[in-house]
Amino acid sequence: MEKALVLFAHGARAAGWAAPFQRLRDLTAARRPDCTVSLAFLELMTPSLPDEVNALVALGARDVTIVPVFLGQGGHLLRDLPLLLDQLRASHPHVTFATVPAVGEDPGVLAAMAAYCAGAQ
Repeated sequence: MEKALVLFAHGARAAGWAAPFQRLRDLTAARRPDCTVSLAFLELMTPSLPDEVNALVALGARDVTIVPVFLGQGGHLLRDLPLLLDQLRASHPHVTFATVPAVGEDPGVLAAMAAYCAGAQ
């Protein structure tokens, strides 16, 4: 498939940490049958963003959108992600790359989180 959506998360040493992100990937894929939806990590887990993008490009992806599954625009998104994107663009000049803001900065996501927090007992 030519379109790909990569959910990009931090990563952790504990393998179970990835489970909610894997569920998010699966839920997103069910809503986006028009593209391949995958998951990549910045560190400590695999696949890395470059490895995942390389695999997607090998399968025919030509339009890749990266969705940072971070709560905010911290150092990783301000410094690390732009460097990774520069490397990916250099490695795959025929591929279009796009990113969106961190998921935690979306008003709808914040509203859902506030509803969850407000309902806590």
